[in-house]
Amino acid sequence: MIRLRSLVVSLIAAAGIVAVTLIAATAMQRAEPAAPDIALLAGVIEFVHRAYVHPIGSDELTKDALKGMLTRLDPHSDYMDAQEFKQSQADMSGSFGGLGVEISEQNEIPKVISPVDGTPAARAGLEPGDRIILINHSSTQGVSLSEVVNLLRGSPGTTVTITVLRGKERPFDVTLTREIIKVKSVKSELEPERIGYIRISQFGGDTAKGFKKAITDLNYNASGRIEGLVLDLRDDPGGFLTAAVDVAGDLLDGGSVVSIHGRQASDDKTFKAPAHGDMLSGVPVVVLINGASASASEIVAGALQDRHRATIMGTQSFGKGSVQTIIPLKGNGALRLTTALYYTPSGNSIQDKGITPDIVVDVPKDQQIAGGALLRENTLHDAFANPGPLNQTPGKGATHPTVTQVKSAYSAPIKADLIGKADDAQLKAALQYLDQTADKEAAGSH
Repeated sequence: MIRLRSLVVSLIAAAGIVAVTLIAATAMQRAEPAAPDIALLAGVIEFVHRAYVHPIGSDELTKDALKGMLTRLDPHSDYMDAQEFKQSQADMSGSFGGLGVEISEQNEIPKVISPVDGTPAARAGLEPGDRIILINHSSTQGVSLSEVVNLLRGSPGTTVTITVLRGKERPFDVTLTREIIKVKSVKSELEPERIGYIRISQFGGDTAKGFKKAITDLNYNASGRIEGLVLDLRDDPGGFLTAAVDVAGDLLDGGSVVSIHGRQASDDKTFKAPAHGDMLSGVPVVVLINGASASASEIVAGALQDRHRATIMGTQSFGKGSVQTIIPLKGNGALRLTTALYYTPSGNSIQDKGITPDIVVDVPKDQQIAGGALLRENTLHDAFANPGPLNQTPGKGATHPTVTQVKSAYSAPIKADLIGKADDAQLKAALQYLDQTADKEAAGSH
């Protein structure tokens, strides 16, 4: 199963944004060990085990050595011990006790990427950019993300107090009650002028089915056919690759949705839409994105943009374009290793840059989150630089606005509690654009 995460850890069910595929460790077991290096590592572990001022087990030293080796590669590779791997599998099952927030790390402090709709984190008002400086009054400085996750998780009904630093405000405490995180990932509503609105908060196991049903219901409520669609992917941290391919495939007739390319030719794969998949053929579509739209969200936006099926509006997306492979180690947890990058249909890499909207729509100052500039993939430690177009010379492929042409594309995102509401300025802009498009088409038909 392939799963996408743009973050280092996930605290929500089936959200996260790492492209993850589960494979056996046979290839790794066939690798020839570098004997002198292994001997050096084993010798240091043994010396620390015997001579360190406090007793420490060799198993703990080995785990820390593996974590250090993997986490220094890039922001998304890691070693998971048996307990962490079990928890990761629980994440993929889509139900566990947690808070509903995606986090990463900046300057050794955990930072919120996005709370998920309808979760304790969202109801408590956590915002993208918030830094978690204390958990239960203990500092998070230098604490590993996996340990932060363990501190925040717990039995449903129990509480955890975090101290949040937001922009230039004074730090403040937020107490959250953990609960089983089961998020309805798709919500829809029929807007005036028979325009459909579909919000996807994450790409989970229910998303593909929910998206199809939302389109069917909107068409029914619009007396047979909607006149336009707004697909809202703002603050969507990602999820399952298969869900992203299915959603894009419901708006495309055949052709590429996304391709994956790695170091080995066996890693390369192209995911395509069904030949007659477009459920809204001829209906204009607007996709809304922002700096907290990552990975699976970027795959959908990039596919619809490259295929000229939708107009992308909003601000620059997160920029997560790498694929992680989960390699189980029998009885010893698993590796999460970055093995490939994914590319839009035109061969452009999302990594480091993200998706640039066709029409930049900034959020009014009074609707922006207070945390200021949002953490993006290219600000994470050891993040990969954009590799350039796939098998193309510079300047070839799809032509989209560049970041230098749209400097405002990186503005802070909208407050989460305003998304989809009557005062949502970016949604208003999308609805107005579709109204104008419909008017032009009507005038051209006379």
